[in-house]
Amino acid sequence: MRASPHVPALLSHRLWFPDPRLADADGLVAIGGDFSPQRLLLAYRSGIFPWTDNPITWWSPDPRAIFEFDRVHIPRSLRRLLRKNPFRITYDRAFRAVMEGCAQPAPGREESWVTPAFIQAYTRLHELGHAHSVEVWQGHALVGGVYGVAIGGFFAGESMFHRVSDASKVALVHLLEHLRGRGFVLFDTQMLTPVTRLLGAVEIPRDEYLRRLAEALPLDRRF
Repeated sequence: MRASPHVPALLSHRLWFPDPRLADADGLVAIGGDFSPQRLLLAYRSGIFPWTDNPITWWSPDPRAIFEFDRVHIPRSLRRLLRKNPFRITYDRAFRAVMEGCAQPAPGREESWVTPAFIQAYTRLHELGHAHSVEVWQGHALVGGVYGVAIGGFFAGESMFHRVSDASKVALVHLLEHLRGRGFVLFDTQMLTPVTRLLGAVEIPRDEYLRRLAEALPLDRRF
């Protein structure tokens, strides 16, 4: 791992963030602050996102993972499942329940980074119209979903979950189609995971990400 001369900033009550290019080698920009809606929105507008809550840490990795809307890859098996249409899809009908699903540890992990503090903070963002969810239902049971933050023509995908095989992938595909249909231009997935890589997510340099973010934020888009 390359050495970095940058030291993460220590935040207090003052509402600000350092230049994300000053992140350390792992992408850590700052420590501290709070989860107020104003600070969270400033973070996303600055190309920064939170990852832990004790302490609160703020990140801007290089490279950055995104989805290109015209290069989404849907595997053949997933296409077959989508054609069968076994699920009911809704939007913003059960935001907190989706977050609570994401808070359940994935198989092989003892805990999730989606803590009660995150649930409280992002539910508040949802109430203010900035955070959104896609829900996947089987009958009356919530079996999968994804949530994230929308500002202008930018969407930051935060986390997803499934209780039935492939339900989270179905949620993500519907989200991508939903955003593309509404003219969003940047889908930030922060870092590659096996699932996002499978569906075509790619990495771009942080500088390119910040340029594209600056172009996306002023757009008038509605989730």
